[in-house]
Amino acid sequence: AAAAEAEVRLLLQEARESIEAARSYRRELQQRLRGLHQAREQIKDSATSTRDVLEQHFSDLKGTLKKLLDERLTSLLQEVDVIEQESIKPLDECQKLIEHGVSTADDLLREGESAVDGDVGQQNEKLCNFTKKALHIQLDSLPEVPSLVDVPCLSAQLDDCLLTILKNQIFRHGTVASRPPVQLEEFVEKPGGILVRWCKVDEDFSAQDYRLQFRKSPGSPFEDVYVGSEPEFLVLHMDPHVDYQFRVCARGDGRQEWSPWSVAQTGRTTLVPHEWTAGLEGYSLSSRRNIALRNDSQSCGVLYSKAPTYFCGQTLTFRQTVGQPDRRDSLGVCAEQRNGDESLQRDQAVCISTNGAVFVNGKEMTNQLPAVTSGSTVTFDMEVVQFGPCGNEGGNFKLRVTISSNNREVVFDWVLDQCCGSLYFGCSFSYPGWKVLVF
Repeated sequence: AAAAEAEVRLLLQEARESIEAARSYRRELQQRLRGLHQAREQIKDSATSTRDVLEQHFSDLKGTLKKLLDERLTSLLQEVDVIEQESIKPLDECQKLIEHGVSTADDLLREGESAVDGDVGQQNEKLCNFTKKALHIQLDSLPEVPSLVDVPCLSAQLDDCLLTILKNQIFRHGTVASRPPVQLEEFVEKPGGILVRWCKVDEDFSAQDYRLQFRKSPGSPFEDVYVGSEPEFLVLHMDPHVDYQFRVCARGDGRQEWSPWSVAQTGRTTLVPHEWTAGLEGYSLSSRRNIALRNDSQSCGVLYSKAPTYFCGQTLTFRQTVGQPDRRDSLGVCAEQRNGDESLQRDQAVCISTNGAVFVNGKEMTNQLPAVTSGSTVTFDMEVVQFGPCGNEGGNFKLRVTISSNNREVVFDWVLDQCCGSLYFGCSFSYPGWKVLVF
């Protein structure tokens, strides 16, 4: 009985495993069916969109070509009118002169016939007057009439070369691509933004420029956000927890037209944007509070972030416009806000001075970075390397810090007295003119 019961339990276990495997298999098949449905919809949607683009494009071409042909026809007809009018004008003048001569000759004939046929008493006087009048009219002078070879004969010179050229160009105009040469590859969350990366999927395609677009809602039009040669771009000023659609295309080397768009993909960021704290007298902030400008106020001190929004594993970037440097200047990260300090060159903070000196908990390191220049970027990257007590060093939380500036970097361990899940950032400048963008 025990053996039979054990065998039943074994069979039940095998049956349950088979049922679970069948469920998993069904889920996998259903997921693949959804993938096939999405692929089919993508083909249909892209085909419909391509048809619409082709029909609209060729409709526009037809309208433009008709307009151009009508304008050319009008121009040629006007040219015919001008030649006709200029050529007929002297003929009209000659005709008027001849018609006047014919009328004069008719009058003279009537007068001469009357003089010849008149009575004898008045005949001498009439004949004398007629003869004088005939001599005065100069009956041997005739107006010149142009021969037909000297008269313009209009004609239109038309051939089929335009049709041949257009035919060859039209047959080569436009292509249909089944796959774009570039596709979106990765979305990396950034505070208040997304780092979008893309890659070539056609190795034979030589890209000169890329064009990235995005939109906030499916019904809105796409907008250009980047055009350039880099295969990635950081899109800032994005609302957290909101889906954005992205697409990218490329322009071939030496070409003017853009390639087909990549498949649109959705990206989002869950990280709130970095912001400076408003209200510090020595600094003016932009409307988004991500840019701080050291103003002319004599007040000095450290400008901190609004909240501890920097987390380990992220990259914190400062981009600045320089003013007059001072050894007390600082850009960096700290464990807490502390009023009254003039610089981040203090305990529980790491920073870089504008002259390139690096400070860890208030102590200057031997290694030094290049001086901060206008338009350059300073980045901070941190990762946790130790929790708990650190022995002789006296701390219980250690971070591996990498500070980069002008293509050089320093790496060191930063020991803190307590575990910090998030950190503040800050800056301090002694003189006006410094402007810092944080992202």
